[in-house]
Amino acid sequence: MKFTRRALAGAVVLAVAAAGLTTTASASPSRVHWADCKPEGHDDPALVKGSQCATLRLPVDWRKPGGPTFDLAIARRTAKGSRVGVLVFGPGGPGDSGVDRIKTGMTRFSANLQDRFDIVSFDPRGVARSNPVQCSAALLAKQPSPIISSKAEFTATISYNQQLATDCREHTGPLYDHIDTWQTVRDLDAVRRALGESTISFHGSSYGTLLGAQYAETYPNRVRAMVVESVIDHGSPTTKSFLDVQASAAQDSFDEFVKWCSAESSCALHGQDVHAVWAGLLARSSDPFKLSFQVFRMLYDPEWSALAQTLKDLETPTAAAVPSGLAQYPLAVFCQDWNLPVKDYREYAAHLQRLARNNQDMRYPGQLMAVSICLGAPKANNPQHVLSVHRLKTPVLLANAIHDPATPYRMAQSVQRQLGRSGVLLTYEGWGHGSYNSSPCMQTTIDDYLIARAVPKRGSSCAAVPPVG
Repeated sequence: MKFTRRALAGAVVLAVAAAGLTTTASASPSRVHWADCKPEGHDDPALVKGSQCATLRLPVDWRKPGGPTFDLAIARRTAKGSRVGVLVFGPGGPGDSGVDRIKTGMTRFSANLQDRFDIVSFDPRGVARSNPVQCSAALLAKQPSPIISSKAEFTATISYNQQLATDCREHTGPLYDHIDTWQTVRDLDAVRRALGESTISFHGSSYGTLLGAQYAETYPNRVRAMVVESVIDHGSPTTKSFLDVQASAAQDSFDEFVKWCSAESSCALHGQDVHAVWAGLLARSSDPFKLSFQVFRMLYDPEWSALAQTLKDLETPTAAAVPSGLAQYPLAVFCQDWNLPVKDYREYAAHLQRLARNNQDMRYPGQLMAVSICLGAPKANNPQHVLSVHRLKTPVLLANAIHDPATPYRMAQSVQRQLGRSGVLLTYEGWGHGSYNSSPCMQTTIDDYLIARAVPKRGSSCAAVPPVG
């Protein structure tokens, strides 16, 4: 799961212009009408060239398909060689733009995939060009820290969350209450129908793996092949289990960084007690969660050299100016996809104490915010459940690094167990969030599966490649 810095700051407003996009008029999508995508913002026109964009008008609520509609932004690049079919990329985040991925981020896909597939992606409902969740930027900037230290702060956080929900609903419209993955699964199938495909291949990353798993569960006969990379386990039943597995993974990745720094003379902190350096920074920080999140994100690639230099040079950040206008808020989806209840401050404090006791350095995992921002929220539209996959003819290929700071390897193992004979886990024996581009072995194995449906043997793994970041 990726919590972007932009979402934490809550102050960056993305462009939502629909230049180059065309719209179908029906809530039951017809064939897509493509047009060349147009550069937006700081897009490099040379990178955008060759991409095609469109919109589909879809129901706000698939349970009431005759009700209000919204426009889902989609984009594609057509196969350069002998076409196998359509590969849909499920963006992560939450909050990542699939349209941007197609327009300017095609290095995510190998030359082999670009030769053999029409590669399609989209901005999920509530994100970027697809009726984004928008809220008052100044109010988002006041979001309380997840490090809650008193009953009064706990009560104030609940009050703030309710105020923010009202504000976001006002500025977003009816889609605000229907941004959960259950709805997005139906959006994905609407894309398939509009493309005129009886089946699709799918590659989901991080939060996009939740979409992939639930699509396979809902529409098993429409899956030609499916890769879920950096796997989210939506079967985690309790707030405690959700937090503990996330914090343990972040701590494991920090420990791997410390091992590297101890052995690598080029590390800016080589020869120092990194744990002590970090403890001092946390103790002096005015915002320990924000500082922890900065480090957490640098473990994604991972960027070990840069992280060591950052810790060496770090100073307390200056206060940011209060933003104005509207800002997008992609984290709102968590409260519709997860039930993470905490009944009172005493229980919340117990979570914080346990995390600190069990995780020497990463006691404030990024996912702690998924709990704090949902305090006081109504029950989720799409709550956690164990996957129930029937009639799935092609196995799902799961890919996960052993040392993934954000989607723990244990989650991938859990999802594989839920999938049973329909799940095959490919292990990357290295580090980072995301593994497709981490080693030639991972990329080749995944490509062979997607193109030829060559399923690797159970227990297959790829050796670690030392990070360069």
